[in-house]
Amino acid sequence: MATSIFIDGAAGTTGLEIRDRLDGREEFELIVLDDAQRKDEAARKDALHAADVAILCLPDDAARDAVELAEGSDTRIIDASSAHRVADGWTYGFPELIGQEKVANAQYVSNPGCYPTGFLALVAPLVRAEILEPDWPYTVNAVSGYSGGGNALIERFENEPDIAFRAYGLGLNHKHLAEMQAHAMLGLPPVFSPAVIPAHRGMIVDVPIPLDAISDEHFVEPVKPILLAKLQDTFSDSKIVTVNPGTEAVPELLLKRSAEPWDGMELFVFEGDYQARLIARLDNLGKGASGAAIQNLNIMCGLPETTGLRL
Repeated sequence: MATSIFIDGAAGTTGLEIRDRLDGREEFELIVLDDAQRKDEAARKDALHAADVAILCLPDDAARDAVELAEGSDTRIIDASSAHRVADGWTYGFPELIGQEKVANAQYVSNPGCYPTGFLALVAPLVRAEILEPDWPYTVNAVSGYSGGGNALIERFENEPDIAFRAYGLGLNHKHLAEMQAHAMLGLPPVFSPAVIPAHRGMIVDVPIPLDAISDEHFVEPVKPILLAKLQDTFSDSKIVTVNPGTEAVPELLLKRSAEPWDGMELFVFEGDYQARLIARLDNLGKGASGAAIQNLNIMCGLPETTGLRL
């Protein structure tokens, strides 16, 4: 019997890409509301209660409201918003870091944010292994395609072709900070410098690591093999995340305007004389959003995690 799925917020960018990845999959049966029903609270409540799994592709407040509407049901929920990423009772949906079993057994799963996906993949394993100091003031420099900002930002970039670079989060209170700090087990939130470029999709997350950030116990030269080896060990069984040494054969990392949907993630370790750079490259709509939701859905339904992914 097919598993019934309701995508609440299916008309948004993330919802559309999730639906695209579910197209033709006979394991699932979609509950679809027409345009007149999708903003009707009673219709949404009925759909949320009827579904085996609901995927929330909504703004934060609307996602909280949807969870309230689903109360009293056995519906399992994947929330793609940032509303529940550090909330009690929710499982953080990053199976490579928390373990597939936790996701498989969870009723409530919060999808990681796009920027935190790259940051946590690079930093969390090294902090947990006590290679990196948890109280170091980390910085994160990142650029994303404009699709991550939703329909309003997409329209702005497509209607203002002269925008070459958009720095934001200048108030230093970006909503991703709590997620980054909590799941990397840091004493301080990182200094986060996000930006948007005129490409529809794609993301690079760059974490510079001064050698002083490496704990004394592990501070032996060369540093790069220590960082690289731990990341390679962490993701050795993953079919989604790959870890690569930064070498002379990798003189640059690119994001392309013509990029197709992609649900993988590449991690790189580059080393200089006094510092290292840890870099993640991913699709903000793939492993950073819709691809991660499908990966979690597969795991929750007992299916191979890569089924339907664009890899």
